[in-house]
Amino acid sequence: MSALNKTAAIIVTFNRSAKLVKVLDALDRQTRRPDIILIVDNASTDDTQALMEARARDDDSLRYLRLPKNVGGAGGFHAGLKAAYGMGAHYFWISDDDAYPEPDAIANLLHAITTFEESHAWRPSFACSRVEWIDGTLCEMNTPRPVWDWPRFVTAAQNWPLVDSASFVSVLIPRWAVSEHGLPIPDYFIWFDDAEYTRRIARSYPGIFVPESVVLHDTPDNRGVNFGMIDEKSLWKFKYGARNETSFRRREGGLVNVLAYAYGVRRQMKGANVPKVLRRQIYGAILKGISFRPRIERV
Repeated sequence: MSALNKTAAIIVTFNRSAKLVKVLDALDRQTRRPDIILIVDNASTDDTQALMEARARDDDSLRYLRLPKNVGGAGGFHAGLKAAYGMGAHYFWISDDDAYPEPDAIANLLHAITTFEESHAWRPSFACSRVEWIDGTLCEMNTPRPVWDWPRFVTAAQNWPLVDSASFVSVLIPRWAVSEHGLPIPDYFIWFDDAEYTRRIARSYPGIFVPESVVLHDTPDNRGVNFGMIDEKSLWKFKYGARNETSFRRREGGLVNVLAYAYGVRRQMKGANVPKVLRRQIYGAILKGISFRPRIERV
């Protein structure tokens, strides 16, 4: 397989072996099956390791990377992309262990990103799918962010709006983007690692949204990320998200950008009557984010 079209799928997993098997089954049905399927295991304690090692014996394309400890989605995607880059892949399809691609999902992403580059004097930094929830509606947490001139190249034949931020649920990233911009930030642990990374690589040129590439995301409910939704159970994730986005905003726009972000978070929490004891912890996470300067690793 030529390096110019060698594709690696990178799936990060933790204690969801039943769903992971469904992801692998969906990859087996792809019209453009990845040449490498890399499973990054965040030290699962269920039967994930046994299932993956058994499956790998019958599938030469399957690679199983078990991490010594749980480093979160951010650490897993960092390790996975670094390993797949070392395997010489030219495209990296990144997704989650509970997201099931339709049979032509990866083929449509590859077609769109290569056709766009051939048709225009630009090369997209990534291509992302339409992510649907289990009932077929748009999955709110995986909605990409359009740029101001998103319809610039949209036609009936090539309906691919420009976007500058996407989730790590069915996003295709070319090798050149990793070479130029480095790897995802592992120290984020969870939340905002995908937004930071896609925005970082989009500095070269925006990505494209490919609506004909469809993935079903099997999450418990269909909700976006809004600080008005915080409760005791979800607080730990929102704290990571607040710290990480604050760090990003300080890096990219300085303290003025951080203040604007903090004001928006405060308004969301106050408007939803989030208990003050939870609000204080989010404010503390924002303060931590001001001095949080994680390193970006180059390849």
